[in-house]
Amino acid sequence: MSGQRVGYIRVSTLDQSTARQLDGVTLDRTFVDKASGKDVARPQLEAMIGFVRDGDTVVCHSMDRLARNLDDLRSIVRKLTAKGVEVCFVKEQLTFTGEDTAVANLLLSVMGAFAEFERSLIRERQREGIELAKKRGAYRGRKRSLSDDQVAELRQRVEDGVPKAVLARELGVSRETLYQYLRTASGSAGAGQGPSVAKPSAEVSV
Repeated sequence: MSGQRVGYIRVSTLDQSTARQLDGVTLDRTFVDKASGKDVARPQLEAMIGFVRDGDTVVCHSMDRLARNLDDLRSIVRKLTAKGVEVCFVKEQLTFTGEDTAVANLLLSVMGAFAEFERSLIRERQREGIELAKKRGAYRGRKRSLSDDQVAELRQRVEDGVPKAVLARELGVSRETLYQYLRTASGSAGAGQGPSVAKPSAEVSV
């Protein structure tokens, strides 16, 4: 009996769609993380690694969706292939089995390093774009997630003992955003101003 084809998908924020990754790929099960690539905590990645067995195949859209950096990529691929699991990257059209040649291992390092370098260039272009927009007077912060009334209600419900995780889900914001609103509300007279967050010129997953 052949093993299962298991997909791993990661998007950078809670509101990004997972539809573009592994679209049309036949899978038996899919694990999805909604976390920045720099985050160490990726619970669904750990769940996927624990789930797969000898003979299974892990399918990922690209190397940068699976790993935070080159060292992380090598570690994850080695961990999976040591269990007898194949690792397939759709974008790079590469598959690793644990019995790979020196050339295959070289490709893993080179392609992983290229993906890491590409992410660095994207972040640099974002920073440059923001600086140019500031000089033109065209830079605007991210649109507020919560209104003044919502912030006031949020503070009251926190004081009433409602868990912050529950409030974040109800309001449709991340816990980090919720904490920023609470800090801003408690730290200034203009409690309803909300957090000021830089908005890149284009949304890019990193």
